[in-house]
Amino acid sequence: MKNSVAFFMVSIAVLLTLLGCAGYYKITDPASNKVYYTQDINRKMNGAIRFKDEVSKTQVTLQQSEVIEITQDQFEAAAAAK
Repeated sequence: MKNSVAFFMVSIAVLLTLLGCAGYYKITDPASNKVYYTQDINRKMNGAIRFKDEVSKTQVTLQQSEVIEITQDQFEAAAAAK
């Protein structure tokens, strides 16, 4: 019984952590000053990031980047303006 409760609590903690990772991001490539918008970032072991740009609908990989979390309203306004 104790193991079941512990497993349940750990499962809830993991789920909440995963839900907390969802967000909206503005990513700037410092080399070109190009700006991207995404909802999901995959961080690589070498420090690079990979994501799908919501404006161009392409997969992008950047070795260096500036990532800023933005609000849903800012994300939607930026995506609509492009």
